[in-house]
Formats: sequence, C-alpha cells, structure tokens
Amino acid sequence: MPQPKVKLVVTGDDFGYCERRNQGIVDCFRAGAISNVSLLVNAVSAKHAAELAKRYHIPIGLHANLSEGLPVSQELKASTILNKDGFFHGKMGFREVLQSGQLKMSEVEVELRAQVNRFCELVGHMPYHMDGHQHVHVLPEVREVFAQVLSDFGITYTRVPIEPDLKFCSFLPSHLRDFNTQVEKDALESIEVFHRHGIRWPDVYLGLSTMGKNMSVPNLKRALGFALEASLDDAVTSPLILTQSDDTATDSYRPVTAELMVHPGYPSQPHQGGCGEGPDDFSQSADRLHELNTLSDPLVLHYYRQQGIHLCAFKDF
Repeated sequence: MPQPKVKLVVTGDDFGYCERRNQGIVDCFRAGAISNVSLLVNAVSAKHAAELAKRYHIPIGLHANLSEGLPVSQELKASTILNKDGFFHGKMGFREVLQSGQLKMSEVEVELRAQVNRFCELVGHMPYHMDGHQHVHVLPEVREVFAQVLSDFGITYTRVPIEPDLKFCSFLPSHLRDFNTQVEKDALESIEVFHRHGIRWPDVYLGLSTMGKNMSVPNLKRALGFALEASLDDAVTSPLILTQSDDTATDSYRPVTAELMVHPGYPSQPHQGGCGEGPDDFSQSADRLHELNTLSDPLVLHYYRQQGIHLCAFKDF
C-alpha cells in the first residue's frame, strides 16, 4: 500500500455525556467516520461509554472537565473551582473566576488527578491522550498544572487548538470568532509549556470551523486541505511539531499528522444526560445528528481514500 499523505485522528468528543450521544459516536466509529474518542468521566453515562469502547475496541482518551457539572474528586467540597451549589462554574464562568485570580491551582490539580484515576477505573488503562472540555486545558495557569499531571502520569499526547486560517472563516458568527480567537491565543501560549513537559500533539489541528451547522462536505474538504498542503518541512519548522521517536525521525518521509475535533451523536433528550446538571443545549441540538450524518457521508469517506488520508488514533503515532 502507498504511504498515506496524512494520518488523521478524528476524535469524537463528549463520549459519556448520555447514552444517545454514546450510541451515535459508536455508530460513527463503526462506519469508519471517526477513529478516536475523548471520554468525560464525570458524565452520567461514562460507565456505559467505557463498556462500549471495550466492546468495539475504540481508542479512547480523557476529555478533562473543569467547567461543566459535578467534580470527580471527593476532596472538593467548598472549593474555588465550584459554585455555591457544588457544580463547576461553566464554560465562561470558569474563565471569569480564573481571570479574577480566585481559582486555586492546587484544587485544579486535585480534580485533574482524580479524573485520570477515574478514567483508569472505568477503562482499565491510562488515557492514550488527554485534552480539555471547552479547551480549559490551554488556559493561563491551568496549562501548567495540566502539563504536570500529564507528565506525572506518562500521558504523551494532547490537543493544541490552533486551526490554520481560522481568522479568514468569515462565515462563523461573531461570538464564535471572538471565543475561537481567545482559544487560539491561549493555545499558542501553551506550546512552550507542553514542550517543556515533553508532551506531543499533531502537526495540524482542525475542528473550530467545522462544528455543528458549519460541518459540510465542502467545508471539511476545505479544512482538510490544510493538512494535505502541509509538508514535512513545514511541520518540522512549525511550533506544532509532533516529536517523533528516534527511529522514525531519521526516515526520509513521514505523513503529516492531524486531528479533527468533532461532536457527533444522537441528540440528548431533555433531563437525560449531562455531567450532573442535565444536558445542555449543545448536546440536545440537532447539530449533533448533522455532524454524525456528514462525517458518515460516503463522499467524505471516499475523499479520505482518494486523497491518501488514513484515519488512525493517537496510540498509532
């Protein structure tokens, strides 16, 4: 077989959120449309998800959650990372408390370690990779703790959400463009931290511009074009290098590595799922089914084969 041009990890996030999301993700995997999943261990259907991953041999990592629902750690009762009701502060609330200087990083570390341990209890092995729900892992201060936890547990791979030419995606609504701009700024500032701890990530990241209604066959092709256009030389000189082992670093050729972040599934039903507070609008949205159908479209799967894009998982690097 010819060498692939791109080794693409298509990661289904939020595995464990509810049984419907879980089943949709599994159906997507079995259709050859995703190749990897990221598990929310504090979600109500995390055990169900872990059992499905074992049954269908789905490569699985940890979707570290500091922003939605209940904590895993039993040590955090009155904690700066929780609101008065004992829940995480929320996607934007977490960022606001962090910015105010009131968040104790020691408590962030306790929760991250508890989530890694919970993952091992559920799945039976260490996560093949670890990223952050709602990109919390690249936030200031958090990224230092996150990197140390990965290093201590020997978790090699993470996600650095910097998408090529995202600033030119004028079709995105302004609130998403503003949020994505800040995510990319935080991610850029995380690179030195992750490098220092020996953490790796793919050469190219995709997914901010292809979420929900913005996922279409043409838009996926547009985004994947950046991975196809990337050369090994570009990857080597880029700060987004995925360090190879010594025996592969000497090879004259290696494919570009990329991750496509996706959120497929059958939409959550009201009052079913979530991380302790019920399902959010994102998970109940018809966008989840739209992503599932688009990713499974024969045109997309044919495009992978035609362009030499090989789907794989972090454990295959």
